[in-house]
Amino acid sequence: MKTKFFNFLMVAVLTATLVNCKNKAEEAVTSDAEAAKVSEATSQKYITDVLKSSIEWKGFKPTGTHNGTISIDTGTFEMVDGQLHSGTFLIDMKSIKALDLEGDYKTSLESHLMGTVEGKEGDFFDVNKFPTAAFEITGTEATADGKTLLSGNLTIKGMKNNITFPVSVTATGDDLTITSDTFTIDRTKWGVNYGSKSIFDNLGDKFINDEIELKINIVASKRS
Repeated sequence: MKTKFFNFLMVAVLTATLVNCKNKAEEAVTSDAEAAKVSEATSQKYITDVLKSSIEWKGFKPTGTHNGTISIDTGTFEMVDGQLHSGTFLIDMKSIKALDLEGDYKTSLESHLMGTVEGKEGDFFDVNKFPTAAFEITGTEATADGKTLLSGNLTIKGMKNNITFPVSVTATGDDLTITSDTFTIDRTKWGVNYGSKSIFDNLGDKFINDEIELKINIVASKRS
């Protein structure tokens, strides 16, 4: 009986591992920060609609996942000859929401992620000290499948790294949408170290994965 239970347990663990690996999004190429692109005189400016724009996130740990959203604060983008050229946007880190929980569990996780829990101030994103994150475009490159490889400096907790990931860009009339493929970043590269087994060696199975899954959804309107 013990042997059968052990074999069943091993199969369950291996199955969960294979599913997680299969479904895991690719990590964004990450490098040192670069110079941001500067808008050109011929560029057409678009202003972000913050009510329609957001970032979806998902975090992983051995016992499961959590997911939610973060709001865009402000943003502007420039198009040149119908192609995305430059732009920046700010991320409201105090707007972190968990969508998979309710009630006190939801409030507790959101407060912990923001680093505002009494006695644990500074955990995760430490939003009282770093209320916004930022992204600024440093380069774009068209791909064979009609998408755009978007490169930009992502600043979180005062630390800046350049990341590259695929996006779909659509400009119709006065509207612009920028929708990224789902990708991951290694949070420890921005000093978000809480519960990381690559930083701390005494966590056992109480760790939280370094990878955060993100999907960026931007809606903007042409500025007259």
